[in-house]
Amino acid sequence: MKSYRFKDYTQPLELMVDDDPQPVGAEVVVRISGCGVCHSDLHIWDGHFDMGGGNKADITHGRKLPFTLGHEIVGVVVAMGPEATGCSIGQKSVVYPWIGCGDCEVCAAGNEHFCAKGRQLGVQVDGGYSDHVKIPHSRYLFPFGNADPALASTYACSGLTAFSALNKVKAKAEGGSVLIIGAGGVGMAGVMMAQAMKDTTIIVADIDEEKLAKAKEYGAHHLVDSTDPDARKQVMALSGGGIKAVVDFVGSDKSVGFGMSVLAAQGCLVIVGLFGGALSVSTALFPLKGITVMGSLVGSLQEMADLMELVRAGKVKPLPYTSRPLEEADRSLRDLRDGKIIGRVVLQAQ
Repeated sequence: MKSYRFKDYTQPLELMVDDDPQPVGAEVVVRISGCGVCHSDLHIWDGHFDMGGGNKADITHGRKLPFTLGHEIVGVVVAMGPEATGCSIGQKSVVYPWIGCGDCEVCAAGNEHFCAKGRQLGVQVDGGYSDHVKIPHSRYLFPFGNADPALASTYACSGLTAFSALNKVKAKAEGGSVLIIGAGGVGMAGVMMAQAMKDTTIIVADIDEEKLAKAKEYGAHHLVDSTDPDARKQVMALSGGGIKAVVDFVGSDKSVGFGMSVLAAQGCLVIVGLFGGALSVSTALFPLKGITVMGSLVGSLQEMADLMELVRAGKVKPLPYTSRPLEEADRSLRDLRDGKIIGRVVLQAQ
């Protein structure tokens, strides 16, 4: 097995070669054909989240080094443990990576992605910057029909994240407007997913003209440069005085503040991005305007099933992505950090 791993946080990814994994029990082994490069990979590589005010949340606990990043995984089943059922050798699938312990109340409620004892691929256990990965059970495998395999890998995180976040504001957005803040890889997925909403005007705000142009190309109705001093006025004018549905795919103090500033009464702001920061806000705004601010982290196993059903039915428009060989994993991470990537980069091992 060939993998690209880091020996210590922020250090370059290095090629390492090991024996191919062998499944036991209900485990299955997937030969990886593609793995998306995600902003979350940067946080894991850094070993912390920025909590604002100079505070950092350490996320190095329980992770063994050297470590293999990557959670947007697609590939083919090549080996099955003696107790494995529900899949077959040669089955092509997207892998749901947000795997929990399977024993706690959170997992029992269908929310494995919030499990405190999670075994998330590329987060707690070795992931997809490799040519093979071991999966604990076939229920985490989702066939993708006739979709492009490289594109299909992105549905495990960016697609799922956008799908789950937009579901949380769907009722408020339909028949009105939705503001998508951030036109990076996940934000672009949000633009694509929002087009499935009925009678919804899609407004996209970003600081990058090239990303805004790409958002327009992929279905946004209106664009706003959030660095423009009149950005708030533009959004208010486009939405008729305020928006009831805002999804922030950046998650900085500035982006959250901007999102809150354009919320209409009884509006909802969903924060997805993990850029980090701290925000001071008047608590009186919440009862006076009846607004809701909530977080959204990836999505549940059931939401993954719902999304992949739409994918197989051809109802999800393809996301912009660029393919690179697995050998360019380190360069791809650095390009992502430097803002040089539009859409998604998918590392291809085969």
